[in-house]
Amino acid sequence: MRNQSSVTAFVLVGFSEYPHLQAPLFLMFLTIYTVTLLGNLGIILVRKINPKLHTPMYFFLSHLSFLDICYSSVFTPKLLEILVVEDRIISFRGCMTQYFFGCACVITEMFMLAVMAYDRFVAVCNPLIYTVSMSPKLCALLVAGTYMWGGLCSLTITYSLVQLSYCEPNVINHFGCEYSAVLSVSCSDLSFTQMVCFIISIVCEASSLLIILASYVFIVVTIVRIPSKGGLQKALSTCTSHLTAISIFHGIILLLYCVPSSKSSWLLVKVATVLYTVLVPMLNPLIYSLRNKDVKDTVRKLITSKLHSQAI
Repeated sequence: MRNQSSVTAFVLVGFSEYPHLQAPLFLMFLTIYTVTLLGNLGIILVRKINPKLHTPMYFFLSHLSFLDICYSSVFTPKLLEILVVEDRIISFRGCMTQYFFGCACVITEMFMLAVMAYDRFVAVCNPLIYTVSMSPKLCALLVAGTYMWGGLCSLTITYSLVQLSYCEPNVINHFGCEYSAVLSVSCSDLSFTQMVCFIISIVCEASSLLIILASYVFIVVTIVRIPSKGGLQKALSTCTSHLTAISIFHGIILLLYCVPSSKSSWLLVKVATVLYTVLVPMLNPLIYSLRNKDVKDTVRKLITSKLHSQAI
């Protein structure tokens, strides 16, 4: 039994139990990470270029893309590293830093999706006063609030992890410093840190889902009352992409942390973590861009102008 002062690093198992899959997994994750960076940077660039996209919805979407870039970059580079090197070590400080930023991004994205649901509620239910209600100042305050709340919650949980003692062997059966994986190598009483994490998780998940649910209840009631078919389709189109992103994100989070069977299998925990740390950040720009005419038109114009300039 040794305390955290003697455990200065952890060994990440990753997917080393499947040596024949190391190269294919590296290529797959590298491709996904590249698409994630290009897709999310593309969303941010497209919004900046097209004046028609200087609206609250795309303001929030650009921050969602920024969060996806940050979130993916917290875990994926280390995952790629341990797939190609024999030395799968991460320092204690590096582990806690990785957990802090990963947790902060998850909680911030959770509330960013809730803010976007509120934005859709105002757009569908009060379209005539939408630009007044969702003023630039309010949008900035909502975004700043999500970042501050995510950072505060993450700092609290990370501090509770730092206070624990950790034992030899210091082997983490994961590709990163995921919460349950870090706890598995601790030799302290876990009741306090588990209580802290449980309270914060319940408050964040319940409050964000409540905001989303309440927003969409009002949206559905408003949509049902729309007499014209064209108005109905327009209202639905503004919400479909957002609902898809919410379903994927919260579905995977609930699978990982709320389904008891997921904790009995480290492989399932790792796969679920891959889904929301690697795959979800890639899917968000695809979900929003493929269903949005303005985004597709801007991308098409950019490609056309690029090809035209090269031809000249």
